[in-house]
Parts: sequence; structure tokens; C-alpha cells
Amino acid sequence: MNLFETKLAQHGLTLARSPLQTLQINVGRKCNQACRHCHVDAGPWRTEMMNGATAHRIGEWIGKYRPAVVDLTGGAPELSEFFKYFVEEAGAAGCHVIDRNNLTIIEEPGYGYLPDYLSRHQVEVIASLPCYSKENVTRQRGAGVFEKSISALRKLNQVGYGTRLPLNLVYNPVGPTLPGPQAELESDYKQALEHEFGIVFNSLFTITNQPIARFAEDLREHGKWNEYLELLANSFNPGTIEGLMCRSTLSVGYEGELYDCDFNQMLSMTLHDAKPLYLWDITPDYLHHRPIQTGIHCLACTAGSGSSCTGALS
Repeated sequence: MNLFETKLAQHGLTLARSPLQTLQINVGRKCNQACRHCHVDAGPWRTEMMNGATAHRIGEWIGKYRPAVVDLTGGAPELSEFFKYFVEEAGAAGCHVIDRNNLTIIEEPGYGYLPDYLSRHQVEVIASLPCYSKENVTRQRGAGVFEKSISALRKLNQVGYGTRLPLNLVYNPVGPTLPGPQAELESDYKQALEHEFGIVFNSLFTITNQPIARFAEDLREHGKWNEYLELLANSFNPGTIEGLMCRSTLSVGYEGELYDCDFNQMLSMTLHDAKPLYLWDITPDYLHHRPIQTGIHCLACTAGSGSSCTGALS
């Protein structure tokens, strides 16, 4: 029994899947950035990307079962040659489509079409902006990222994002700490971005850094691993369990394999019976009531106010 399971048991809790709401598709590891907190360990040098056969099998599943939400992530999902295919197939099936956008992709050569394209297809944009401070963004994401992010946000605003269309921002702490209160941070973001740059957005999502991949390497390198895990464990909040994204979200890898969440995907913790399962092996009903695979990293989702792909849970 891992430490997370111990915490559940101490509170008389179990964790099982509820009806499927969101199909989250990780199209691959390639990204135009290489952020220090990235749980995917993504970067420009990564070559693992979804192929055509897998993309079309997933597209057929979406058309048949019509999940309420299709959430596109990566790496930078827009770098996939099948990004538009998923947007359009999911839209045609009546799904609400989300693009997890790192903002700087919009500033890359050949990707300036994105604001108009996304708005035309009414795609929700969830954009990562770890801070409204240039200094903090530079520390986490590198030189020039803040300026490109501001430019991209202005372009999204120009086509109706933040007003007519949903534009939500994501905040990650710079170091091994929990995010501050989401409502307070959102207020600070809105005031700073509108005052300094004339930028508007809808909501801010606070996400706790996961102790996996690059962030885990940094923790160990700086002797903070045990301290961070202790912080997460001591901050366990049983009130977050009901809203955990793993209960209603299914994560699909770039080869079509299934996971309870994107974090489990990065740890190769596949959903399986006798063998790993692929999306085309199952129906949505198959998932209901299944137990969820957990590890110590799950403590990040249940610490403090909780953390999910749509922000704090309580």
C-alpha cells in the first residue's frame, strides 16, 4: 500500500471511476518548449508522436461514443499532424473540445493560424502561464517565453477569447510549494494582465507540481524530495477525492493505450486486465466503477485545495 492509499484508508475512502466525461488525448511528447516543471518531460528533441492509424482509430471511437469533452494535450498538441483532425472530428461528434496550449506555439513560424482556427471551431483554450511576472516565467520556462506568451494572449483576445470564447490560464508554482488560493491568484492575474497589457481571460486554474519527470529530478538534485512529499502528505484533503479528474477523465497515450490520468501515463501505469488496454478495446460503460491505479504522486492532486486539469477542487 503506497502512502496515498494509506491516506485514503485513514479517512475510510476508496477511489473508483465514475461515468466518463472527458477523453484526454496525449498526441505525443514533442514540444517547442522544455519547461522545468513539465511532467511529460516534453521538448523539441522528442520524437514520440501519434501515427495516422492510431489517430483514425481514436477518431472513430469519438464518433461512435461521443464523449462530452475531448481534451487535446501533449507536448504541444498543435505540433501533431492530426491536431486539426481531432478538433474537427470531435466537433462534428458534438463534443466540447479543449486545446491545452502553451501560448508560445502561436508565435512559432507556421502556427500563426491558430487563433483564427481555434475560434472558428469554438475550441476552449486552456493556456499555461505560470506567472504574470516576467521574472518568474523566465525562471520556469526560459528567456523570451513571457514576451511571446503576452503576444499570443493578445492575439487570442483579438478573436474573442476571454470574452465570447473561453480562455482559461494555468498557474504552477515555481518551486516545491503548494499553489496559493485560486480565487486570490485569479484576481491578481486579472488585475496585472489587464492593467499592464490589456489582456482579459475567464478563469485561472491552479495546478500543483507533480513529483515526476523533470520536477522530480530537480527535487532530488536540490535535496527537496522528502520535504516536498512530506508537504503533500501533510496537506492531504479528503474533500478533494470526489472531484479528482481520474474519476471522470480517461487518458489516451500516443499509441492509443489507456491510463487513469495523464500523470499515470508518464509513469507507464496503464489501465489493464490481463494485458494493457487500448481505447478501441473498450466502451465508456466498461470504465464505470473500475478501481483507479494510484501512487505517491497522487498526493499532489489531493494536497491543500486539490489539483486537477481544471484547477483547485475545494
